[in-house]
Amino acid sequence: MDDLAARQFIELERDHWWFAGRRALFFDVIGRALAAAPRRAGQPLAALDVGCGAGGMLPGLATVAAPTGLDISTELLAQARARGFTRLLIGSAEQLPVAPASFDLVTAFDCIEHLDDDRAALAAFAGALKPGGHLFVSVPAWQFLFSENDRVAHHKRRYRRPDLVEKARAAGFEIVQASYVNSWLFPLIVPAVLALQLKQRFLKRPDAAAETNLSYRTPRWINRLLAGIFSSERFVLRRASFPLGHSLILLARRPPETAPR
Repeated sequence: MDDLAARQFIELERDHWWFAGRRALFFDVIGRALAAAPRRAGQPLAALDVGCGAGGMLPGLATVAAPTGLDISTELLAQARARGFTRLLIGSAEQLPVAPASFDLVTAFDCIEHLDDDRAALAAFAGALKPGGHLFVSVPAWQFLFSENDRVAHHKRRYRRPDLVEKARAAGFEIVQASYVNSWLFPLIVPAVLALQLKQRFLKRPDAAAETNLSYRTPRWINRLLAGIFSSERFVLRRASFPLGHSLILLARRPPETAPR
């Protein structure tokens, strides 16, 4: 991603409503999936966070498993190391530098939309998982919402649920849950993004600075309100899935005692 997007992620990931909301939601889904996972006494589950960047999700991941972070950027990995995380690898999502069947959980938080070959990455994730191991993926949803934010972040695509499910199944995964998220706020997000698209296409000067969705700051009380609204979706996800939303999550499992395709 551009330096702008990377800098904003690092500056805002602790308090911005989008980061806070998704952490609460994602780790609720992951924690419930791993609660029943078999493990040896006294030995934590092993997790691989692909595209870990500066390590913003590693503290949350450490509450449910022993995390290893992987990223292609040495600069971002250096920042993750400065946060105290030492199990870090440099490499690509499509060709993971890990032993086969060595992890109980693989996560890819807003990662595979950056890749030219997301199918190869999903196949690599399957290969890295132990039989019965889980995969958690989050991606941006709906191609019609592709905007300057996606271009600055170097996104190749946005997803619809059937597309992501088909690609995961083709890699050999069983689907546990596939749901849109950031759904309560979706009716507000869509017109806001479409208005920004029009502004960026017709009104923005050629020499104007690049912008992302994180370029627009909100008052503190609104930020807390939005974080609470977003994170509350976890209660629905415990029983059902959302048919619409600004993002998409997938929880899948490598079938027990079978080889990845």
